[in-house]
Amino acid sequence: MSNLELILVNENTNCTLYTIQFVTENDSEFERFYAKFKDDVEYNQDLMRIVAFIDKIANHGALERLFRPEGKINDGVCALPVVKSKLRLYCLRLSDKILILGNGGVKNTRTYDEDDVLKGYVITLQKFEQLLKEGTNDGIVIITTNTIETNKTFDI
Repeated sequence: MSNLELILVNENTNCTLYTIQFVTENDSEFERFYAKFKDDVEYNQDLMRIVAFIDKIANHGALERLFRPEGKINDGVCALPVVKSKLRLYCLRLSDKILILGNGGVKNTRTYDEDDVLKGYVITLQKFEQLLKEGTNDGIVIITTNTIETNKTFDI
């Protein structure tokens, strides 16, 4: 079992961005994703496209059309970018105004399920979404129009 924290990345009237961080790690999941590809000649351009998408989302909202559906039909897991790219950043889209950035990597298989690393990132977001729902039901997580309020560390 691991402990996870919700970390605020950027709060904007159009969209609030969060990421998650394992308590045992020094960097958040999004920071770990960024660090993997920032100096990679082959994937740096794709990373910069993803960063540009994130800036667009922060300014205009986490509109559904900006994401590639991933995960299961009943969860909010999605991926960036929607343009042709081998690089995927997995996210948890709660609404047009709340997005949680996860981790990701190079997608060399037809589906994320076929790659254990990518599958792990998706499963982490699915479990976190379930914990948010449970926390909301228990009153320890409050989700407003554009914020998530909690001081809880989640056991995942």
